Amino acid sequence: MESFAFFLLLTWCGFSLADQSAAPPNLTTKMDSLFHEYALPGAPGASVMVIKDGKVWFEKAYGLANLEEKIASTTQTNYRLASVTKQFTAMAILLQIERQQLRYDDNLLQFFPNFPNYGIQITIRHLLSHTSGLIDYEDLIPPTTVVPLRDRQVLELLQQQDSTYFAPGTKFKYSNSGYALLALIVETVSGESFAKFLAQNIFHLLKMKNTVAFEQGISTVSRRAYGYRRRQDSFEKYDQSLTSSVLGDGGIYSSIADLYRWDQALYTEKLVSHNTIAAAFTPQVVTDQPGISYGYGWFIETYRNLKTIWHYGSTVGFRTAIERFPEQKFTVIVLINRDEANAHQLARQVVDWYLFDQPPETNKF
Repeated sequence: MESFAFFLLLTWCGFSLADQSAAPPNLTTKMDSLFHEYALPGAPGASVMVIKDGKVWFEKAYGLANLEEKIASTTQTNYRLASVTKQFTAMAILLQIERQQLRYDDNLLQFFPNFPNYGIQITIRHLLSHTSGLIDYEDLIPPTTVVPLRDRQVLELLQQQDSTYFAPGTKFKYSNSGYALLALIVETVSGESFAKFLAQNIFHLLKMKNTVAFEQGISTVSRRAYGYRRRQDSFEKYDQSLTSSVLGDGGIYSSIADLYRWDQALYTEKLVSHNTIAAAFTPQVVTDQPGISYGYGWFIETYRNLKTIWHYGSTVGFRTAIERFPEQKFTVIVLINRDEANAHQLARQVVDWYLFDQPPETNKF
């Protein structure tokens, strides 16, 4: 999470939703300056989209998705979403709740009979809102581990514990463990893999054709961005870790082109009813950050007197962010394949320029 330098190298191609001629020239220049570091020759890149009233005001890709093969980033490049995945995991649960296959107050022992007794106090509601108190599985990985964990191994690690950080429902503590268990609950209820459930019930329905919960040896990622980290004056591939194969908390790959469809679907009842999606966007708990609450898979905040729902993602080699102002029908999406960036901060700067700092007449395209 560091500062960024400025230089411009435009690299974008492929499918385009935006009328670039409609974008205010001064803002296009500002956007190019803001993402200039990601367009430097030989640098990992970024893909950026700004949406208002269903129209794409700005979309552009900078830099490289694959440094070794010199493949440019595009608007259809698929980045690992990291924790932006959690909104999809939450939606999978909401789908099953709306179908009356689950209830918010169902507890862990109903799905995992071998779970320790403390699991009877932990409900789906707690998992969705990060109030379960579950131990962070990252801290439980044995030091001799060499094969990346999957969601099932997360469950096994948690089943070896005999306590939680705090009584479930009493506090907020961001929990990747909880979202790994939510993915397994989806599997238990549906009788199919989490990746297949997402594909059939969300991605295919919304025509997110290249979005995938990636499983090594089972699925592939088309137009894939690889993750990198800086090493002095160059970059080295830094794409996977021992937690990269856990799907529920961060395993989805997607592009700004596909996330446009996701964003727009959240205004409709294509997936769940308005009442159900409203629950996801309603504060369920106050977080440990002043002024920020959490719903189901989304942070909720008042920013410059407007309600915003957002999420960031952070994992080896990737930083991602989606920031939505639903009452204004305005969204910013930033996907980056290097781990030194602050995608959330970048998205907020874009929000300031497009939504707040421009005179109203310049935003009427």
